[in-house]
This record gives sequence, structure tokens and C-alpha cells, in this order.
Amino acid sequence: MKQNYLAHRVSTLKPSGIRKFFDIVATMKDVISLGIGEPDFDTPDMILQAGIRSLQRGETHYTSNSGILELRQELARHLQRLYGVSYDPVTEILITVGVSEALYLALMAVLEPGEEVLIPTPCFVAYQPEVVLAGGVPVEIPSRVEDNFQPNLKALEAAVTPRTKAILIGYPNNPTGAVASREFLLEVLRIAEQHDLVVISDEIYDRLVYGTPHVCFAALPGAWQRTITLGGFSKAYAMTGWRIGYMAAPAEIMQGPLRIHQYTIMSAPTTAQAAALEGLLSAEPHVQEMLAEYDRRRKLIVGGLNTLGLPTFEPKGAFYAFPHIAVTGMDDETFAQKLLEEEKVAAVPGSAFGAGGQGYIRCSYATAYEKIEEALHRMERFMRRYG
Repeated sequence: MKQNYLAHRVSTLKPSGIRKFFDIVATMKDVISLGIGEPDFDTPDMILQAGIRSLQRGETHYTSNSGILELRQELARHLQRLYGVSYDPVTEILITVGVSEALYLALMAVLEPGEEVLIPTPCFVAYQPEVVLAGGVPVEIPSRVEDNFQPNLKALEAAVTPRTKAILIGYPNNPTGAVASREFLLEVLRIAEQHDLVVISDEIYDRLVYGTPHVCFAALPGAWQRTITLGGFSKAYAMTGWRIGYMAAPAEIMQGPLRIHQYTIMSAPTTAQAAALEGLLSAEPHVQEMLAEYDRRRKLIVGGLNTLGLPTFEPKGAFYAFPHIAVTGMDDETFAQKLLEEEKVAAVPGSAFGAGGQGYIRCSYATAYEKIEEALHRMERFMRRYG
């Protein structure tokens, strides 16, 4: 019999719970998608034109491994201006192929085989698989809506073992829309300090917050030296397809991710880096316009879902609503499947996002207001049958 050529850690990975549903969606007509976390806005024109000009200038070659220096310098100013956190653009900022690469680099750089990473859940679907691919062991710490989807701190600390190496957090949160309070993050920092852990903070949604400030973890007193900050341009700047992200960390930590990046990627796309620089320099009014529109949609979908009898946590960040569907008597997989088949509305089962997500579905409001209205109308019909 032919042997299995795939590594065990790869062959045992579960397919993404998001992609599973959208492979089905791709075969259907007239579906309203509340599933994919991708802005429906086009990239702002000044960013687009900056990319075009870069191509016209013949900038089609590799950049520095770390990325265009001007972009790193502007990012350093950006983080200092917004959060008061200071990074050396030469040695402490790395431009990556989206935040996905930044997460991969961070985990590959810090984990020895078998070391554990504490992950509050529900969380982005890639967190646990990326830990496994880096040779580590993901340890989920479920959170509850009653705690604003912040995990119980006693449970978080109790999960620390001699094998624990890092805490991986993502706020504003995908899929819940939760924003972590400063008080909660200070307690996470205390746990990290007491047990000498690295904190990997995925802050890709930092600019998409509603009526509450984003707290940059690295800016907390004493956090900087043990924190790897991940960020990017996909969400707030509507640049998902440009694939441009970044990592910021102390120089002694950054040596590791940079070495891996040099051997696996070389450098992030040159055109996208030029476009990202223009985004930082000129696109803030567009970021604020998109934020205001997301807020309008947020109010529509949260109010609509609650009216339908689906209790919905009020998201304070990102662009996701996370309604509880237990009133229907269905599990989240069945609910999402039936909603798609019967009403052609696509949402993602909450169980795709780890422990704590069961009994919920994720509905993205990164789609047009009118489409959300129609989706709610279709869901009303659905709830008349099952609610």
C-alpha cells in the first residue's frame, strides 16, 4: 500500500469552517453573503493610483526583506501617533504578506516543538491550525457572552503549564466583535509577566471600533518587551487583495521572524507596499467614511437580529454580529445549512471559531446596507418557520 506522504500535523488539520460553506455558496445563485470578512468597498482611489504609479515607474523588483523603509518609517509614526508606542522602523517593523504571514512568522519564531499557546475563543479560524503547523499545542480558553466575550482570567491563568510559551489574543475580535477592556488586558499582561510568556496580539481590526477606544497591547505599561503586534491594511483600508500586513516587536524578538521571512517570502509585494504607504499618508478620511458606514450597518443588523428573536451581543469592533440561535432548537451547523438552502443567506457556524462559538452564527456586515435589509427579511421568513 502506498504510504501517506503528508505530514501528520497537516493531514489531521480540519478544513476551514468558513471555506466549507463558501464552497457551497459558489455553486448557488442569488445568495446574500453575510459570511466572508471582506470589505465590500473598493480600495480608495489614491491608494490604487499609488500602486499604478509604482508599476509605471518600473518598481517591479524585490524590496528590502523588511519592506520599503519609507513605509516602515510611516508605520512607526502611525503607531506612535495613535497609541504612543515606539518602534525602530529599521529593526523593529517587518512588512509581511498580510497578517496571515505575520501570524505564521510569530508562531514559527517563538515555539519549540510541543510548547503551548493559550488562545481565548471564539477566535479567528487560523489561530489553532497555525499553532499546530508551527509545532505547538493550542489550548483554548472559552469565553462567554456574559463576560463580553473576554475569557475568565482565573481559567486563563489556571491553563498555564511549564509548557506554556505564549498567549495569542485577537481584539477587536473575529467573530464576536468584542473589544477588550484595558482592565482585562492589564490582567492578561500580569499573567504573562508572572509566567514569563510572550503575547502575540492580532490587532488587524484596530481602526474599526465604535464608540470605544482600541487598546494597543504593546502600549500597556511593561508590555512592550514581551509583545508581538500584528496589523495590516486589509480591513480598514479595503486592501484585502493587496496582501499587505506588518509585525512590530522588539529587535531581539524580530530577528527570528525576519530570518524565516527571508527564506520563505523574500519581501512583500512591492506594488502593495507603495500603495500601503499612500494609505497611511492620505487615506484617513476614507477610513473614517468606511467606519461610519460600518457603524450604520452594525446598528441595522444587530437591531434586526434581536427583533427576530436571535439575541445578539453588541459588537464594539470589527464588522461581525454574533447572534445566538438556540431558540430554534438547531445547532449552529444545521441552522447555517438550512438558512443557506432555504433562504439563500450565507452565514458561518459559530463552532468554526472554536470553543464558546457553539450555538452562534457569525454574520458579517461588510456588505451593502440594502443587502443586509434583504437578508434580514429572508431571515424573518426563516424564523417564522423555526423560531
